[in-house]
Amino acid sequence: MFRFFENLIDPYVPYAEDDQPPRKLWPFLWSFSGQFRRLFGFATLMSIIVAGIEVWLIYYMGRVIDLMETDPANFWTDHGTELILVALFILILRPAFQALDVLILNNAILPNFGMLMRWRNHRHVLRQSVGWFENDFAGRIANRMMQAPASAGEVIFQIFDAISFSLAYFIGAAILLSTSDPKLLMPLLGWFVLYGLLVKWTVRRVGPASEAASNARSKLTGRLVDAYTNIHSVKMFAHHEREMDYAKEAIEEARETFQKEMRIFTKMDVTLVALNGVLIVGVVGWAMLLWVQGSASVGVVAAATALTLRLNAMTGWIMWALTSFFRELGVVSEGMETIAQPITLRDAPEAKPLALTDGEIKIEDLSHHYGRRSGGLDHVNLTIRRGEKVGLVGRSGAGKSTLVKLFLRFYDVESGRIRIDGQDISTVTQDSLRLAIGMVQQDSALLHRSVRDNLLYGRPDASEEDMIAAARRAQAHDFILDLEDPQGRKGYDAHVGERGVKLSGGQRQRVTLARVILKDAPILLLDEATSALDSEVEAAIQDTLYGMMEGKTVVAIAHRLSTIAQMDRILVLDQGRIVEDGSHDALLAQGGLYADFWARQSGGFLKLEERA
Repeated sequence: MFRFFENLIDPYVPYAEDDQPPRKLWPFLWSFSGQFRRLFGFATLMSIIVAGIEVWLIYYMGRVIDLMETDPANFWTDHGTELILVALFILILRPAFQALDVLILNNAILPNFGMLMRWRNHRHVLRQSVGWFENDFAGRIANRMMQAPASAGEVIFQIFDAISFSLAYFIGAAILLSTSDPKLLMPLLGWFVLYGLLVKWTVRRVGPASEAASNARSKLTGRLVDAYTNIHSVKMFAHHEREMDYAKEAIEEARETFQKEMRIFTKMDVTLVALNGVLIVGVVGWAMLLWVQGSASVGVVAAATALTLRLNAMTGWIMWALTSFFRELGVVSEGMETIAQPITLRDAPEAKPLALTDGEIKIEDLSHHYGRRSGGLDHVNLTIRRGEKVGLVGRSGAGKSTLVKLFLRFYDVESGRIRIDGQDISTVTQDSLRLAIGMVQQDSALLHRSVRDNLLYGRPDASEEDMIAAARRAQAHDFILDLEDPQGRKGYDAHVGERGVKLSGGQRQRVTLARVILKDAPILLLDEATSALDSEVEAAIQDTLYGMMEGKTVVAIAHRLSTIAQMDRILVLDQGRIVEDGSHDALLAQGGLYADFWARQSGGFLKLEERA
């Protein structure tokens, strides 16, 4: 039975991705509801039925009291069949309706709505550009990714479990009292008006307060994750107290925003108790007055009393449900600041996969300043022929890394273009472009998974033999066999920790190299590929690196000039422009910047801060 309702919705069903999600709250939530709309209708219907049954039960208990005022000797004869049918209804049909109500809500809607929303939001966020991620905390993004769908699920729950039920219950209560005596509606309606004003006052304040509290929690999460992710730096610089102060500031902000939110609830609770006192005295007192006047039976008084006490008990729950409803809407709204942002780096309409033939790269009048007036690249023109190995040299901020990021289309160029085999990379699919490029970065971070998973990231369909062969070529196989994680997993099954923290820098770099060897892409981008290796290991895999480059188009950034001295060409970048271009020997003979860099090397490294 549970499986039937749980499988009514498939949260992973294919859907049309929207690069520009709705930026308003209700259209945003509605965009996830396609599969759920029929279930929403059933859930509303069941809430009305269940509420109607509850009101009818109170009415019927009043009727039973009136029936008991007749002759006991004939009671069972006159009413036995009716009472048996009502008992069967209470024992069988009432639980069946209730079960159907909660199965639709708890097992069909709630587990799937939040998961569908989380799944689609995760797909959307993963499609954002690298620059988008660089402008936010990973912790805050993850926090909003987790909080917003959970809060959206709570919103759905409150709509059908509390709001629709309570509206149906109130209408049923009004009908019941009016059929007993229309005058009983007067105190109920008066109370309802005051209750509505209290609800309005509360929800107008809860939404902004909860959004502020949620934003403060996201900020706190971002700061904590930032500290945990960079724990080595925290320990290395002995900044425990500094980090505590940094976190305390966010913790105090979260505390203060939560306190303001809770003040609203306290005022609401106190006022609600006073209002409910008015409800009880008004309705029950009026019913008793009608009984004294002979206008109402004892059953009517009993029903009115039971109904009023039930409303008294429900009002706190309803108010809490309403405030929870608007509070969760505030959390969703805050989450939308991240997860509903449009995709700005998109494949062009009708984009086709990159058709790679030679691997020739041509850069035409390329400028990119990250939206600023300076920095980055400035009117760069360059042709890298098929199979050519090109080294990039320059001081920090000269534009080397910018050029590599633009090759991978992590950013759209601000002006100019990059062509690969004559195709503008902005007109081909991003995935096909990046599949054609192997990249080894200076920051050799790994996924918090097994060594095998990290290696196969380069080519998921590679065989075990190919994977091990790539590890051997990168001088990584032997140390991998010696690995063991705290859970007892060994060798290629050992997990490497967050960002590969359980491995040394050199080990991480060798796993990264092995991954790129396994990928075997026709274009190679190397950003300080051997920077984390000691001299002995670097010498051991130098031949491997040059073997990797064989037959490929290569662009290599290096501060250690000896690693690129054998390149076909060396480009010297300065202030975003190519100022020198030639072989190692030719550039030395020119006596320019490259010759100066070479002369100023210490241990083979370029002193970036010194100027000619």
